[in-house]
Amino acid sequence: MPNMYAIKDHSLEKNLFTKRIVAAFIVISLLTTGLIVRLVYLQIVGHEHYSLLAKDNSIKIVPLVPTRGMIYDRHGKVLAENTTSYSLEVIPEQVTNLDDTLHRLQVLLDVSDEELEQYQKLRKRQKRFVSTPLLLSLNDEQLAKFAVARPYFPGVDIHRQLVRHYPYGDLAAHVVGYVGRINESEMKELPIAEYRGSSHIGKLGIELSYEHDLHGKTGYAEIETNVQARLLNTLNEVNPEPGSNLYLTLDIDLQKTAYDALGGFNGSVVAIDIKTGGVLVFVSRPGFDPNPFVVGISNDNYEALQSNENQPLYNRALRGLYPPGSTVKPFVALAGLEYEAITPEQKLFCPGYYQLPGVTHKYRDWKKGGHGSVSMNQAITESCDVYFYRLAATLGIDNMVSFMQKFGFGEKTGIDLVGEKSGLLPTREWKREKKNQAWYPGETLITGIGQGYLQVTPIQLAKATAALANQGKVITPFLVDKVVSAKGSHPGSELSYYNISVKTDNVNAVIAGMVNVVHSARGTAKGINKNINYQIAGKTGTAQVLGIKQNAKYNENNIDFKYRDHALFVSFAPVDDPKIAVVVIAENGGHGGSVAAPIAGQVIKQYLEENYEK
Repeated sequence: MPNMYAIKDHSLEKNLFTKRIVAAFIVISLLTTGLIVRLVYLQIVGHEHYSLLAKDNSIKIVPLVPTRGMIYDRHGKVLAENTTSYSLEVIPEQVTNLDDTLHRLQVLLDVSDEELEQYQKLRKRQKRFVSTPLLLSLNDEQLAKFAVARPYFPGVDIHRQLVRHYPYGDLAAHVVGYVGRINESEMKELPIAEYRGSSHIGKLGIELSYEHDLHGKTGYAEIETNVQARLLNTLNEVNPEPGSNLYLTLDIDLQKTAYDALGGFNGSVVAIDIKTGGVLVFVSRPGFDPNPFVVGISNDNYEALQSNENQPLYNRALRGLYPPGSTVKPFVALAGLEYEAITPEQKLFCPGYYQLPGVTHKYRDWKKGGHGSVSMNQAITESCDVYFYRLAATLGIDNMVSFMQKFGFGEKTGIDLVGEKSGLLPTREWKREKKNQAWYPGETLITGIGQGYLQVTPIQLAKATAALANQGKVITPFLVDKVVSAKGSHPGSELSYYNISVKTDNVNAVIAGMVNVVHSARGTAKGINKNINYQIAGKTGTAQVLGIKQNAKYNENNIDFKYRDHALFVSFAPVDDPKIAVVVIAENGGHGGSVAAPIAGQVIKQYLEENYEK
């Protein structure tokens, strides 16, 4: 058993203590050296960097959102403006019981569950002391109710702001478009500095296509804050640059005439200034009210628009695809003349049908008994299908497509709007790729009268018609005429065109037939030549929606309205000095001469009287 009272080894203890002291000294020395090095770095090497961080902690850069530019028509009438609105905003930090406050506001002001949900999403993305909107665009009744109850809602207040407004509603919705709240995917694509603080962006139409011009340049303010980031003082401001104002080529009064003239028909009316390419009318009916999209349209209302069988959200003028019907016959006729497949005087016999050699199938004319022996002028005037069956067969699909492509068929027009469709100009290669089938001779025949796979958009057909009036000068259509900012103004679109090499005599021969469509006793649109002192060149068209069997008879009275033929009309005037080209497509209208042509006649008459007969 060890002796508990043995004498201690003082030498050993002293050595152990000394080692501990040395180790502690070394550790303290290292820590002190590190601290000194860090202090030197902070005070000398990193002084500038940390000084800026400290300053940033006390000075915040607050974006100043620019005022969005206005949109006007060609006569200065406002199509898109910024109006004063009042929003109800809540500061969560100043509210004792947020859930109770929101519930009482919901009862008082009839706040929807959807609006409450939107508020909660916004609130959670911001600090508690930031004012967050619960309601946008309060009406007079809501303003009055809250004014009386304001003392019972600490932390809740009304704020004045500018909100986009479209005074013409559905009349210009597909042209002007609308703005809406910036979503998360858009925010990732936008330049952060320019859109910091912005809540809305162009979603459709001119608002989307000219977003850069309309938005303006964001300014900023240097704000002194405390450690909780609350405002103490404004140190400096750089004012924002307001967005540019846009002046369109559109004539809103002419637009209303065209829109109203369509009446109960869905469809489109497009009118172009032949000399410049400026779009005068750009109607897609039915339209929709763009104003609810600005403050946030409800899910129910949006679903109602989307599920509407008339498709009010669909831009027919820009994206609608239609068989052009007989409106392509002037272009096929011109192709025949240019390729010397026929002469203006040469006559072809129409017995009421056409048969390919060795084929029993009959390609019928719209006139059961036929037109007899007809020249090109007569064929255009009376819209003889058999004449153009024969001509298409002589030309062949390759020549026909190659010529029509020069007028812009099968291609986007290049108009200054996002989302345009290119239509369809079918070729052998297209059918082989898409259908895995060969091209058949019968398909050439029906392409020659604007049926089959051939599809056009209204703006595309208007561009081609204007080019015909222009003797082969193909001008790119545009809508924005002038961009005006505080620094000056510049054209919205430069004149862009190319020339097709066509013989003047050939073009005039085709136009002569189009004049007779309106002004001769046998013309299919003779009803619109009354009370005018100028000539209109036009061509009617009927596009089949429902296929008719070989021996069946088409009777629109026995067919549901939605399956009836579309009515089309292309035109320009005056013939001796063309100024305006008009295209009308009335869906399920049946007859181009009786339905579509009078609409074009109204537009032409109003435009010429207001601009050239004063």
